Amino acid sequence: MEQNVRPVLQGHKSLVVGIANDQSIAYGCAKAFRTAGAELAVTWLNEKARPHVEPLAREVGATITAPLDVSVPGQLEAVFDLIRTRWGKLDSLVHSIAFAPKEDLQGGLLDCSAAGFAKAMDVSCHSFVRMAKLAAPLMTEGGTMFAMSYYGASRVVPSYNVMGPVKAALEAACRYLAYELGPRGIRVHAISPGPLKTRAASGLKDFELLLNEAAQKAPLGELVDVMDVGFACAYLATPFARRITGGTVYVDGGTNIVA
Repeated sequence: MEQNVRPVLQGHKSLVVGIANDQSIAYGCAKAFRTAGAELAVTWLNEKARPHVEPLAREVGATITAPLDVSVPGQLEAVFDLIRTRWGKLDSLVHSIAFAPKEDLQGGLLDCSAAGFAKAMDVSCHSFVRMAKLAAPLMTEGGTMFAMSYYGASRVVPSYNVMGPVKAALEAACRYLAYELGPRGIRVHAISPGPLKTRAASGLKDFELLLNEAAQKAPLGELVDVMDVGFACAYLATPFARRITGGTVYVDGGTNIVA
């Protein structure tokens, strides 16, 4: 299918944050954007992650690469300074990062510590707001921003725990950012993929049960993959979606419509 995609994003500059390996949603987004003709900036979390991410960055032809841990003061600003210097503009931003301390993620919400809740909210939600603030001035001709959510933001998913409220906050942030940035021609989307076997998801208890249930419920009869998510985002970044903003877009084979 990739070979038949037209280069509808030729000349498009996209920053993709969150690649950890070739199972990452962010990798699917980077690959799909590149297939559609975009030029890419790709980040890795730290030196431990770098050897796993750099080969993927080369594979998608990323022209800008840099470390980015949103918890480290100054790193986020350094990435956008690099983009400003090298490109002078930005057309799209993909935020595909989330984190909660394991003990807070695997316990129930009642047992989540204040520090764990704050850390989950900062990395998984507020970092998107900080990225949006830095990205907006570079989107001089409009642009598109994406943040990755999950069905557990709007419905209770057993074992999703603290990430449910955090993703709900992220979806609300997308709506408010869409409202604030709309006059600049910048569109904002919360993307809600079905369950995927990513490294982040592996930290959830009973994750295999979530996968099996999603596959059984999906009207299309199968799980989605990272390329499904990537191509949905690539479409939303094109002028074909120029009047779509602020909503939560489900990429889950229709699972979300089934009770």
